[in-house]
Amino acid sequence: MSNFDFSDVEAFLDCHPELFEEYLMRKGKSDTLSRWLKEHQSPKTSPVEEKLGVARDPFWPSNPDGLKRRSSHMELRRNFARSKAMTAHRTYDEHVSLTAHESQSSMRRRALLRKASSLPPTTAHILSALLESRVNVPQYASSAIDYKYRLKESNEREFFLELVKDISNELDMTNLSYKILINVCIMVDADMCSLFLVEGPSHKRTLVSKFFDVHSGTTMRPSSSTLDSNEVQVPWGKGIIGYVAEHGETVNIPNAYEDHRFSDEIDKLTGYKTQSILCMAIHNSDGEVIGVVQAINKNPNGTPFTEDDEKVMHMYLPFCGISISNAKLFSESRKEYDRSRALLEVVNDLFEEQTDLEKIVRKIMQRALTLLQCERCSVLLLEDIHSPAFVIFCGLGINNTMMYNQVKKTWAKQSVALDMLSYHATCSKAEVDRLKAAKIPLSSELGIDEFHFNDFSLDNDAMITASLRMFLELGVVQKFKIDYEVLCRWLLTVRKNYRTVAYHNWRHAFNVSQCMFVMITTAGFQEVLTDTETLALMVGCLCHDLDHRGTNNAFQAKSGSALALLYGTSATLEHHHFNHAVMILQSEGHNIFANLSSKEYSNMMQLLKQAILATDLTLYFKRRTKFFECVLSGQFSWSNEEHRDIIRSMLMTACDLGAVTRPWEISKQVAELVTSEFFEQGDRERSELKLTPAAIFDRNRKDELPELQLEWIDGICMPLYEALVELNRKLQPMVDGIDANRKKWEELSMSYLQTRRTSKCNSSLETGENTEACHCADSAHEPESSQCEATNQSTDSTYSVEQNQTPAAN
Repeated sequence: MSNFDFSDVEAFLDCHPELFEEYLMRKGKSDTLSRWLKEHQSPKTSPVEEKLGVARDPFWPSNPDGLKRRSSHMELRRNFARSKAMTAHRTYDEHVSLTAHESQSSMRRRALLRKASSLPPTTAHILSALLESRVNVPQYASSAIDYKYRLKESNEREFFLELVKDISNELDMTNLSYKILINVCIMVDADMCSLFLVEGPSHKRTLVSKFFDVHSGTTMRPSSSTLDSNEVQVPWGKGIIGYVAEHGETVNIPNAYEDHRFSDEIDKLTGYKTQSILCMAIHNSDGEVIGVVQAINKNPNGTPFTEDDEKVMHMYLPFCGISISNAKLFSESRKEYDRSRALLEVVNDLFEEQTDLEKIVRKIMQRALTLLQCERCSVLLLEDIHSPAFVIFCGLGINNTMMYNQVKKTWAKQSVALDMLSYHATCSKAEVDRLKAAKIPLSSELGIDEFHFNDFSLDNDAMITASLRMFLELGVVQKFKIDYEVLCRWLLTVRKNYRTVAYHNWRHAFNVSQCMFVMITTAGFQEVLTDTETLALMVGCLCHDLDHRGTNNAFQAKSGSALALLYGTSATLEHHHFNHAVMILQSEGHNIFANLSSKEYSNMMQLLKQAILATDLTLYFKRRTKFFECVLSGQFSWSNEEHRDIIRSMLMTACDLGAVTRPWEISKQVAELVTSEFFEQGDRERSELKLTPAAIFDRNRKDELPELQLEWIDGICMPLYEALVELNRKLQPMVDGIDANRKKWEELSMSYLQTRRTSKCNSSLETGENTEACHCADSAHEPESSQCEATNQSTDSTYSVEQNQTPAAN
């Protein structure tokens, strides 16, 4: 047998650490581990810290001299800040003297409870605490941070998306907080950052940080025990951080010592010099402040943070808010689950052990230690207490279900936000400058003042200038003091936020707005609509299909998409279009309503929401009966607010379906685009959802398009436009356009039916079957009679079942 030197064995174990770990797990003894811990604990740890299990600051390695000095500074800053927030709590005295009135049984029971009132941690807990206080798990490899720095230099958009994706699926609050701070440090070139989260009820809120002064180069996150010891609290409204939390404002200070809210106590203690500070609030989806991020000393040498730093932080922090809310919900959900499980186990213990009081009390305390995560537990017994256990557990079940639904909705919100980020784009300054300098042609030159406008006559840029002309001629720019540059920027950004789908794209949005422009000007609705209504309708037309994905509401519900989870199954896409419009308006330099008063702004947004939601055909079907009754009976009144609401909705629907009134070649081309988009949805229903699509979504039934168009015109379009003509005779050209197009579709439908029947007849003759099918071909030439009746029955059945599956459905 060969002899091995100890150095050879040690070298082998260095190369194969997993073998040593396996051996230690199988053969290691507790006293060996204790000796190892004793020999390797930090020599700088005080006896008190050793007793409490407080570890050294794990944020920095201790080898390089520069990092060693910084580490001591960090530790001093944390210890000082923590000392300002620590509160001591005295426990009660267990040794309460026995009163003269207590019976011997009470004495025995008190003795029993004293005996069982404190359960020490188990050996496993002690070992876990020892290991946890000394072991730090790497969270980021340094190469991951280097990759982000390189990405920042090479591709800012990809860099930003990487930072958003980095936190989007993180549900652990510790990891999430750490990632946010590292990303913020990289994003604004800060030397260090801190994150404070809002805790406590609204009347007694505080700001709590478990990450105080995280350096941009940190590659290790602290352990949970260190986090607890490093917790720092800041009173609400106090100092720079408290001010930002209370007011929700951004604070950018080039020189911290010149701001009266800054305290230099920590700098004096540690020797670290704070120069520049950027402090910003983190909001949740409801606009409430849930946290504050503070970046200190922009590199190099503490230079001031720039406006670009503020802008990129302003873009990033909303995603941080979503992720923090998700992590909180997940944490609460897990707590509720653990609590319910522990309570059920308690109930099981109660029914399992009912003969020995000491045993049952001990079990209750063991469950309480796990449930409350405490070190000691006491149980006091009282008589004649009736607990509504059934109600409590029912409440827990309902609460858990509601929590789960809220988690799903929050996930959907995050998913939609990430998806919008991938497509959302704003225009460049060069684009705005070119548009501002461009000459705007007259309406007559553009042809936008005609009912029979050619939907395909203008290119993308011409549609922007035509939109500007419509706003200028309607007088809303002057009336509402809309900044011309803001209007240009808003229009360009709206165009960029339409996807490249076959039909529901920017061109469709412009054509709908042109139809509204003609109705307001040429047809004279400007005389009865207020300026606010006019502006809301025009903006609604341009924004009514923002971020449309080429699938309708029914598809969102069938597929269980994030949009359906977020908005529900009623007007799913329309709610999304409105929220997207609001997002653009709230982007910097895009608020065309900026000069409205608070009351005017609120009214404008309400009208805008109503206008966009009105493009959902389901709402049209609900309101058209009332509209027809009012108009045809002569009871319609512009002074009736309900009637005004209905007519605005009907105008939006009429403009959205306006392509059916255009000249034949234009109308037919639009119908083919709609059909193309519907066929793509039908393909997805067949391949992804394993469903058979309805006729209008089935490309295998494309020859039925003329017949479906006739049903569409007769069942949806014609009644609407005829009612509008009763209200305003100047809209007659639209009805005339529908009549002309209907005749064309009827010719195509008859031709298709003739071809189909002839084919059936020929097939019957070839096979020698009954030739009665040939009589069908002759009946195809009969003008109305029985065919008309059959068509009407088909229309009724189609629209009673498939109202949301029409050729112009949203």
